[in-house]
Amino acid sequence: MAGKVCMVTGANAGIGKATAQGLANISATVVMVCRSQERGEAALAEIREQSSNDHISLLVADLASQSEIRRLAEDFKKHHSALHVLVNNAGIIPRKREVTVDGCETQFAVNHLAPFLLTNLLLDILKSSAPARIVTVSSDMHRGATINFDDLQSERSYRPVRVYSRTKLANVLFTYELARRLQGTAVTANCLHPGVVATKLLADGMGMPRALRTTTRLIGTKPDKGAKTSIYLAASPEVEGVSGKYFVRQKAVESSKGSYDENLASRLWRVSAELTGLSP
Repeated sequence: MAGKVCMVTGANAGIGKATAQGLANISATVVMVCRSQERGEAALAEIREQSSNDHISLLVADLASQSEIRRLAEDFKKHHSALHVLVNNAGIIPRKREVTVDGCETQFAVNHLAPFLLTNLLLDILKSSAPARIVTVSSDMHRGATINFDDLQSERSYRPVRVYSRTKLANVLFTYELARRLQGTAVTANCLHPGVVATKLLADGMGMPRALRTTTRLIGTKPDKGAKTSIYLAASPEVEGVSGKYFVRQKAVESSKGSYDENLASRLWRVSAELTGLSP
């Protein structure tokens, strides 16, 4: 991966940090995207030390804000002339319904609209850098979820895990529609289930008592194991040219039946474009 430029969102902790570390270990140039300057710099220093790779940098952006996502894309292009891999990893599960500065429900905004907007803003540089790859972290929790366009912002009902499942279905639908739109460009788009990973996201989403989070090991596998499929999709020659697939344990598997609904994916794309001010 020497000479390959990779961007990883949510890179200061959990699966994102492990993904950034894994890519740094194989000599990639890694751009970490983090919300916190302090936590981002701490993770950056640790990854540099453990990988002996100096080609690691940090960009700070709150992915709940569309203006910050646009600034992030602009900042990246100012400092880099190529982008070979984009890993859309950042995700949240707020226990209570919150609204972003753009008036969107926060979980839907960060988990779906942010990768939708960021990916579209970086498509030009991805295409010019082709072959290039877009990797989006979804979850098997998308199975059984539906997209309710009459309550997309969860104003009528907000159940954290149910909304999370809906955003993970949106990730799969987005990936498949993106892959269709990218045919013939040498830019691929795939998504994945990382497994049940012991991260703060899992603890928050499952409502684990705060005392247990600090006194016992979280339920789930370690982040470095959870990052394996992300790293595989970002770097393995085995998936060169493979696009529009859903991966589990580094294998392409069938996603939910509803995730293959092209009309649903097209409608979600149009609505997402409207919500982010992009051309559909």
